[in-house]
Amino acid sequence: MAQKKGPTAKIWRDGALIDWADANLHIMSHVVHYGSGVFEGMRSYATPTGGAVFRLQDHMRRLHDSAKIYQLDMKWSVDELCKATIDTLVANDLAQCYLRPLVVRTGEEMGIFGGNAPVETFIICWEWSEALGHGKGGGAHTCVSTWRRAAPNTYPAMAKASGNYLNAQLAKQESKRNGYDEAILLDIHGNVAEGSGQNLFLVKGNTLYTSPFAAGILHGITRDAILTIAADNSLAVKEMEIPREMLYLVDEAFFCGTAAEVTPVLSVDRFTLGNGTAGPVTTKIRDQFFAIVSGRAPDTHGWLTAVPVAAGAASR
Repeated sequence: MAQKKGPTAKIWRDGALIDWADANLHIMSHVVHYGSGVFEGMRSYATPTGGAVFRLQDHMRRLHDSAKIYQLDMKWSVDELCKATIDTLVANDLAQCYLRPLVVRTGEEMGIFGGNAPVETFIICWEWSEALGHGKGGGAHTCVSTWRRAAPNTYPAMAKASGNYLNAQLAKQESKRNGYDEAILLDIHGNVAEGSGQNLFLVKGNTLYTSPFAAGILHGITRDAILTIAADNSLAVKEMEIPREMLYLVDEAFFCGTAAEVTPVLSVDRFTLGNGTAGPVTTKIRDQFFAIVSGRAPDTHGWLTAVPVAAGAASR
């Protein structure tokens, strides 16, 4: 059954499951004024044996890393956050949904420092299906944004921080305004970085190309899974600086990430890639990814954390 978009019944807030309508912040919360928050995007998938969260431990470890970089004091361990995620899914009777763990400075605090503001942690379920139309067998038409990824030492790109995404918003807005689905950003040196909220792979022959972390990209957990799937299929992968013009010359390209999952890129700046549909390498990787997360293929890498069968038994 197709999923609806929208809110669910309960949100986890610092150890308590509260009603959606009660998960409020004061207008003077530090995060509202200064973007002092870090977050994760995760998915739980419906499988034949119940819900399963994709790479839950890895996401919560990255959340801890992001909080450490921004000096947000975490009161919850990785294991406690994993349990809280499962509890939140059970409370909302969901097997399949998008999940948003969020750590923010709240309270009533004015001033950039914010060290005295309390830090609170939330886990949110959101009923959200595919992004960029990949679930309909399509893909994304993209443009190279005029906005660049920030230079090193501007802000830490390895932290998944709320404030970092202002740059992404500018790129996304520009792409939509000009009639595209998504943007591709270059790094400060003019080489390819990633999408507004997705990592990017290019395909030439049977070789995958992707940008290194030094290009200001996020250390993507789905990206890491794609590298593993590529290795499982004996596909060569080159992490390297990618010049802009290579975008126009490759056979295939695809975005990956929690929201995007695996989304073919059909064109860049109106240059059609391949025959304008998902190519064979993209299709192979996408099909294997979805087979694993849906429980139709063995989870040989231990990526899935089971949700009790009672949660989302009807799989809305």
